[in-house]
Amino acid sequence: MRALGVDFGFARIGLAVGESKLALAVRPALKASGKLATDAKAIGDVARREQATVVVVGVPLGGKDDRQARICRQLAGHIRDLAFEVIEVNEALSTVEAQSRLANTEWTAAQRRKAIDGQSALIILERFFDEQS
Repeated sequence: MRALGVDFGFARIGLAVGESKLALAVRPALKASGKLATDAKAIGDVARREQATVVVVGVPLGGKDDRQARICRQLAGHIRDLAFEVIEVNEALSTVEAQSRLANTEWTAAQRRKAIDGQSALIILERFFDEQS
């Protein structure tokens, strides 16, 4: 199963693709349009290009940001409307974990900021594959 991981943000949408926890790759982030249906279509275009059979959307669960969770679920619904299987995965603290991982690289601060969304999407995919096994 090939999956596309999505870390939704209001400015950028992090993406990663993989077939297992050991075969993951970050993809360039999408610029968020401000319209969920438009963003869902752009995500669907990437999923088709990547031949993903499932789209894994990170949703903040158990946190205080109910608004962000609601928006992520609405995005997931728009992606489902495009005939994709969508799985919602808890993305709580994925950005913090991504920042920690990137801090251990030799990248500049600017390079780390540019990579954070994709790394968060990669962590969301890792969690999905962990739940599958």
